[in-house]
Amino acid sequence: MNSAQQVLHDVFGYSAFRPGQEEIITLLNAAQNVLAVMPTGAGKSLCYQIPAVMGARPTIVVSPLLALMDDQVAALRTNGVDVACIHSGLSREQNIAEWHRVKNGAKLLYLSPERLMTERMLSALEALQPAMFVIDEAHCISKWGASFRPDYENLSRLPELFPDSVIAAFTATADKATRADIAQKLFRGRGQVIVHGFDRPNLRLTVANKVSWKPQLMGFLEDKRSQAGIVYCLSRKFTDEVAVYLKEQALNAIPYHSGQSAEQRKVNQDRFMSEDAVVMVATIAFGMGIDKPDIRYVCHLNLPGSMEAYYQEIGRAGRDGAPAETLLLHSLGDMGLRRQFIANEGDEAHRRREHHRLDALLSYSEASACRRMALLAYFDEVSGPCGNCDNCLAPPVVADGTTKAQALLATVRETGQMFGAGHIVDILRGVESQKVLERRHHNLATFASGKDWPKDEWTVFIRQLVAAGYLGINIQKYGGLEISERGRALMAGTESFSYRESSKVKTARSLSKKKNDQPVGDGDVSLLSQLKKLRLGLARARNVPAYVVFPDSTLIEMARARPTTLDDLSGINGIGPKKLQEFGPTFLRAIVEAGSQP
Repeated sequence: MNSAQQVLHDVFGYSAFRPGQEEIITLLNAAQNVLAVMPTGAGKSLCYQIPAVMGARPTIVVSPLLALMDDQVAALRTNGVDVACIHSGLSREQNIAEWHRVKNGAKLLYLSPERLMTERMLSALEALQPAMFVIDEAHCISKWGASFRPDYENLSRLPELFPDSVIAAFTATADKATRADIAQKLFRGRGQVIVHGFDRPNLRLTVANKVSWKPQLMGFLEDKRSQAGIVYCLSRKFTDEVAVYLKEQALNAIPYHSGQSAEQRKVNQDRFMSEDAVVMVATIAFGMGIDKPDIRYVCHLNLPGSMEAYYQEIGRAGRDGAPAETLLLHSLGDMGLRRQFIANEGDEAHRRREHHRLDALLSYSEASACRRMALLAYFDEVSGPCGNCDNCLAPPVVADGTTKAQALLATVRETGQMFGAGHIVDILRGVESQKVLERRHHNLATFASGKDWPKDEWTVFIRQLVAAGYLGINIQKYGGLEISERGRALMAGTESFSYRESSKVKTARSLSKKKNDQPVGDGDVSLLSQLKKLRLGLARARNVPAYVVFPDSTLIEMARARPTTLDDLSGINGIGPKKLQEFGPTFLRAIVEAGSQP
């Protein structure tokens, strides 16, 4: 195998590299350390798998999840690559057999960080002198990142332990500070940092006020019943509740959270990976390393913890490059819960970083301009309006809210900055509740000054003030609203405040364009469906995810081209010689039979 291009074609069955892949492969083949930041779905796995196949010594791949390791190993073996995997999910006999694979020349060995950094494994690997260590999900090593994992920190010993090995790190999510920290820890800054952008133009971005999650969610899922997707929830209890509700609506919904046994989570994940139209209702316990290309939507029913978390989670949709939709529903209550979570975490420096991260997400969620511009700006990437987010498709009406904001801030001040949004809104709307009367708040100058506005609009207005930094939520005072320095400037008249008119914000359903076009012509829809069923049967028989047999893009090309010979079939992207031999005749027969039917 003389070149990376040849391996790409002869082993993996592809005719051309995706943008950025060849540059990274060239650097790794030249023994350069690399940190590559690539958007989800950009094909980062091939960036290290091809150099590993070309190398004379083994490559060690460090991955955080057993299920991800198993899937990648299955996919490589299906392409005829000799690969090994050692982890706690295998029996002692199986792990011994996998180690013998390595000693007998396996090109790659997949390990968890905990397994790799045992003295016994390090000693065994020293004798093999690996050509390369690959750190997947590399943001987990950095305390500056939002997903720090202590077990990853030990990997910073690798440069001293294996000075002659190349180190390659890959992630889809890392801001500038996190990138610098990863590069310093993994190769002491002696390497290349390659950033191939964060933009996922195929994802439609939508954010909406959470008014009533059931009709809002069903409106979003109305045209997606035949598609796979993820619905993220904040708690285990809410996850189970949402899954039950979706099942009642005749959707194939599966719950997933850390309260389930490991066996149950594996069963549920396997179903999601192998079946077509599944809704995974999950907490953040689900997702890292999920490599299902045909996820068509991601919906958040609660506010994520940070911009990085949001970007990672929506990034699980549309990995095949086809159109996918995202929806974020959030409320003032979500903001308070997130602040409370942060207050109970780590040291002061960590809490400060997490509050800043949440502030960035709140600003994004209340943005009135292009969402993609706001999202990419967080990662130091400049872009123009995308035309594929709610604010581009249906620009919100923005109005001057300075006078209303000043009345609200005055109410917060006069009540001692110790009450939540509900009480403040009652005062502004002139509601003579027991709480208002007991504290004589009906005597305030602002009492009933906002009676022309309904409660929901005032609540959204307060949320926008919080997101813009005019108000804070004091967790120690049970969610009491507090005026910030910027809020005091607004009260003094040195700042103004513009807000999105909530009554003019379109619902998530009305923002949807027409249903995504079929990826194949009308005459090929039936054939594509048959090919998917055939793929699912083969995948289940081998106990692997469906995409390991063939990704959707390969089946779509088959349905369009309708090859009649194995030679024709070999020209389709994603069909290497091993897959052609193992699966080719079966799929060819199905295509020929479909063509002979009236």
